This record gives sequence, C-alpha cells and structure tokens, in this order.
Amino acid sequence: MSLLLGVDIGTSSTKGGLTTPDGTVVATAVREHDVSRPHPGWAEHDARAVWWEGFAAVTRELLPQAGGEPVGAVGVSGIGPCALPATAAGAPLRPAILYGVDTRAVAEIEELTARYGAEAIVSRGGSPLTTQAVGPKLAWLRRHEPDVWERTERLFMASSYLVHELTGVYVLDHHSASQCSPLYDSREHAWIDAWAREIAPGLDLPPLAWPGEVAGTVTSRAAERTGLAVGTPVIAGTIDAWAEAVSVGVTEPGDVMVMYGTTMFLIEVLATRRTWPGLWGTVGVTPGTYDLAAGMATSGAVTDWLRQLTGTAYGELTEEARTAGPGAGGLVMLPYFAGERTPLFDPDARGLVLGLTLNHGRGHLYRAALEGTAFGVRHNLEAMRAAGGEARRLVAVGGGTKGGLWTQIVSDVLGRPQVLPSVTIGACYGDALLAARAVDLSDGADWNPPAATVTPDPGVGRLYEELYGIYRDLYPATRDAAHALATLSRA
Repeated sequence: MSLLLGVDIGTSSTKGGLTTPDGTVVATAVREHDVSRPHPGWAEHDARAVWWEGFAAVTRELLPQAGGEPVGAVGVSGIGPCALPATAAGAPLRPAILYGVDTRAVAEIEELTARYGAEAIVSRGGSPLTTQAVGPKLAWLRRHEPDVWERTERLFMASSYLVHELTGVYVLDHHSASQCSPLYDSREHAWIDAWAREIAPGLDLPPLAWPGEVAGTVTSRAAERTGLAVGTPVIAGTIDAWAEAVSVGVTEPGDVMVMYGTTMFLIEVLATRRTWPGLWGTVGVTPGTYDLAAGMATSGAVTDWLRQLTGTAYGELTEEARTAGPGAGGLVMLPYFAGERTPLFDPDARGLVLGLTLNHGRGHLYRAALEGTAFGVRHNLEAMRAAGGEARRLVAVGGGTKGGLWTQIVSDVLGRPQVLPSVTIGACYGDALLAARAVDLSDGADWNPPAATVTPDPGVGRLYEELYGIYRDLYPATRDAAHALATLSRA
C-alpha cells in the first residue's frame, strides 16, 4: 500500500503528515520557525533555511514512521501570496516577501491602482490591489532593490519553490497566480502579459498548472536531501488556506471555511466568478470553480497578546471569559491591532476597546476580543453575500476551535451552525488528499467526515444584534483619529 505525504509551510511552522489512501493519518511532524521583521511593516522568510530545510527536516522525520510502505505521491502548500525573486536556476536572491502581513508596498499599490484603474484591476483579476497582492511587491523590489531586480529572472512562492527544489520544474498553480494581482486574468486563466511587462520587465513568469496536477517527479538530488524515492510524483500544490479548505471538504459551491488562527480567514467556494471591492476574488483549487476570500489582520494574535500581557494561561482566560458572559459586561472591541484587511483594506485601522470601567477584568477583555473577531466574521460574511455568495454551510477549522467557547460565540453572533471536521491537522492533510487524487489512489470522498456541529444559542441573538450595530458604527466614527495615531506612531 502506498502512502501520501503532505507538507505545508506556515507562517510560524512547517507541518507534515503521512496518510493512507483512505485518509487515515499515519504520522505527523512539526518544525517551528520564525518570521524575520527587519523593518516596521516588513515580514520575510529565508526560503532555503525556512522553506526547503523545513520541508526536508519534516520529511526525514516522517519517512521512518511509514512502516516500510512507499510514498506514492507528494503534496505541498505554503503561505501566500509571496514574492521570492530568484535566478534562472532557482537560487533565491533575497528573503521572500510574505503575504498581506508585509505592508511595505503601500505607495506601489496606490500608483498601480491609479495607472490601471481600480475597476479594471478587479474586473480582470478579481481582487483590488492591497498588501496581499504580488504585483506591488515586485514593483517595490524593482524600485528599492534595483541590484536584486537586475538579477531576478524567476518568481516563486512557498509551494512552487518546494516543487522546484524537489523536481527541477518551474511552475505555479492557477490559484496562487490569481493572487498575483494585477498580473493574472482570472477570466482567461492566463498571465496579463502587457501589465506584467510594465510592472516586472524581464521576469520569466512561471507556466501554470492546477494545484492537484502532477508537476514532476523527485530528482536524485532532492531524494538525497529528503529521503524520498527518485521518481516520486509531486503535485503543483497551492496556498495553505486553500489546501486546508480541501482538507475539510470545503469544495462545493456554497461551502465556507472559517479558519480560527493567528488571523481569521474565510473562503467560500463559488460555481461562477464573483468580485467585490472589499474581498479577494480568486480562481478555485479545481478547474471550473472560483472563490471569494476574506481575511482579518488579527484574531488569535489579539488573544495571544492578552495572554502575554496578563501572564495568564489560555485555559484560565477562557474560563474567565465564559464567566464574563455574552457582551463582556458592556465592552465592544475593534480587533484592528495590526490594521485590517477585508472588507476595510485599511492598514492604518487601529484596535479599540469601548465601554471600559473599573469593574472590568481580564476575563471581560478576553471575551470582548473573542466577540470582536466574531463581529468581524459577520462583517466579512455580509460582504460575501453582497457579492453573490450564499454561504450555505460553514466549516470551522484551526487551533481556535479548541475549547469550544470561541466557536460558540461566532455561531451565536452569526445565528448560524458551524461544522467541526474529524481531522484538523491542517493544510498538509489537504496536500495529501490532492496528491492521492492526482495519482488515482483515492477520490477522497470519505476522508474527513463531520465530528460535531456548533449550534447557535437563540437566547443571546438580540444582545449580539445590538452589539454588532455598535461594532459597525465604531470604525467610521474613529477612523480619522486612528489614522492620525498611526501616523504619529510611524514618526
């Protein structure tokens, strides 16, 4: 029996898993790593040390646990969209510039939007230009590091870099390409050559494939480093959140994944292409599908900040928040502690807690943080519905689903149930499933059935409706002051 290997490069760790063709998890492994922040607003990874060495280390830890069974195929995913400039041979020329958490290219976003027009960019590519987009990051690189740009011939993301290191093949999946705004046309499923030549002249953009297609096979050099057998098929792979959506069965139109992590991320699968100025519109993981995506700049990051600030364990804070009760004793939090992504696209938005009194404690603050992120989820789902999404089924994933309080609050705020899947090891599980399908080892139909459903408490619906109205009013009422403070903090 052949096994499937899936490996995902995350923001703070590399995770891998071995599975059987029916989805049974044989072994998992994790390797922690750091994000480099050399300047305010920058976020980078050393591609060789973090991405490739992390992949090799996790793989070499997993393979001895295969029980002598061969690996039939390899699936990969990683954070994205990222911009890693490299030579024609695939050698990185500088650390990779990460996804929307890297905000260095604000000036280039404004310039490119003015040059091509916001409406034309969304119409062709599906998404407005934001800190998530790759095009402005390349324009920044060309302007600010001309010596690097002069030697840049190829562009990689985390997954495509792994594919190249494993197989020698230069390729990018269509979904990742659709986040390279404004370089990719999501209607035509092709690069926009004229815009690409202007923004990134001389860059050899990669050939395109679908995430679940076999891109190549493991070379002898890669086999020596990883322990994989020469000739093992490797799929094209994709961005981690979309691989995780596959892992929990979010693959049909109307399915929505709600990812509880350091940031909150949502993906809705669509049968037809939809766009909205406050959301990311992308092509899907499989041909013929499209997605609407939304992402908050923080969620778990705020709860971790409170944990560190108070010196209190998560378990204790959670129980205190549970005791505080719905409404957190009259507190409302804007969780914009790192700006906000969708649907505001405002890097200068700032966190706010309204209603504080001397009677409030850390449990009230922690509850307000959980409720604030729940209000953010509702705000994004309302934007998705306005764009034409239906959100018929919500599936909750990520570390924040543990303990039950946070998911219950979100369901209460939404008035909607959320499905909790059986297997929650993350994107690497979706990588393995895509690899299994690519080599006809499994159709994946029964890989990850539901384990439980979180149902909303109708008794708190009216309270949360009132609090949500306050939440929505707070941002426009305080935006100018927040922007002024952001300017002062930079100075």
